[in-house]
Amino acid sequence: MQVERPKVQYIAGVDEVGRGPLVGDVVTAAVILDPNNPIEGLTDSKKLTEKKRTQLAAEIKQKALCYCIARASVDEIDELNILHATMLAMSRAVEGLSITPDFVFVDGNRLPKLTMAAQSVVKGDSLVAEISAASIIAKVARDQEMMELDAQFPEFGFAGHKGYPTKAHFAALEQHGVTPHHRKSFKPVQRILAMKEL
Repeated sequence: MQVERPKVQYIAGVDEVGRGPLVGDVVTAAVILDPNNPIEGLTDSKKLTEKKRTQLAAEIKQKALCYCIARASVDEIDELNILHATMLAMSRAVEGLSITPDFVFVDGNRLPKLTMAAQSVVKGDSLVAEISAASIIAKVARDQEMMELDAQFPEFGFAGHKGYPTKAHFAALEQHGVTPHHRKSFKPVQRILAMKEL
């Protein structure tokens, strides 16, 4: 499927990483690519190896006209819910760009509040280069944060599951309880908190 591109100068792509995990911020990125400085191999970050993602993230940061990585905190996720927190983080990423885009492609089926024209694209990270680039730098940034969290809480194995709800993560939660970085509004975390109160 081809996505029709508007005939404007600056097109940004926006994507998020980390809606599903039980821990950490939801991280978003917005990118305006330089049409005169193309980047080979842009695709959905989940289809790339970690090594390839890291290489591409560095190349995107070097070649893009501008980019911004933004986030919504665990507290904001718990307060607003994950969908609204994601939309907020996406708006922050676009607002943080040093060049104001004329048009924004957003991954998914919903649009955050933006001041310029925008279009949501389902599976956009595979269809729109700007969204692919955003997905890659957001994923690399969030994975890096999970590595740092892993150093603080080695018993949770965040380096392996990146905070997603895996068997290992559930086992660590049951054994060690909830860290300050866990999303308390997420059901598996609520369940552990309720058990600890008994």
